[in-house]
Amino acid sequence: MCEVCGLPQDANGVCDICSAERPHFHSLRAWAVFEDPIRKALHRLKYRRDVALGDALAAQMVHYVRGLNWDIDMIVPIPLGRQRRRERGYNQVGMIAKPLALALGVELVPKALSRCKETRTQVGLSKQERQKNMNGAFQAAAGVRGKTILVLDDVSTTGSTLSSSAEALLASGAKNVYALTVARALPHHGLKQV
Repeated sequence: MCEVCGLPQDANGVCDICSAERPHFHSLRAWAVFEDPIRKALHRLKYRRDVALGDALAAQMVHYVRGLNWDIDMIVPIPLGRQRRRERGYNQVGMIAKPLALALGVELVPKALSRCKETRTQVGLSKQERQKNMNGAFQAAAGVRGKTILVLDDVSTTGSTLSSSAEALLASGAKNVYALTVARALPHHGLKQV
C-alpha cells in the first residue's frame, strides 16, 4: 500500500503517482472499497435522504480510524458548494462526520473549510480534469492554525478534492492534514468513475 495515497501496490513505500506529484495531505485512507453494499449505502445517503446511514457508517468506521493512530485535533468534512447544498438540503459528509467526531472525542469543525468556487461534478472527469476542477476550490478559516486536521469525504477516486482541501488548510496554518473517506474507487475493480 502506498504510504501517502493508500492505493494497493506490490511494495511498501510511496507509489509512482505520489512520487511524481505528491498530494498536499500527509496520508489518505479509506475504510472500504467503493462497491456494493457500501456504494448503495452512500448513494442512499447522498441522493435519497437516508440520513440515518450517516450514523450507521460512522459507527462502523470508528474502530478502523482508531487503528490508524492519527493524533488529530479536529475533523473537517468536505463542504458542498452553495448550489448543491441548496439542492440537497444537507451535506452527506457532515452526516458521517458528526457521529464519527463524537465517537472519537474529537472536535467537529464544519466551518473550518468552505468552497470559494463552485465546481462541476467530478463524475466522468480524468485525473487531470479533476485536479484542474478542484484547483483553488477551498478556503480555510484562521482557526485551523497549528492544528492537525482530518478532512473527511464520502468517496475518493484520485484524491484531488482532498488534496485541494489540504492545500487550503495548510495555507491557513494547519500543522498537518490527514484525509479519510468512507470508500475508495479502485481502477482495477472497474470503478474508475464515481
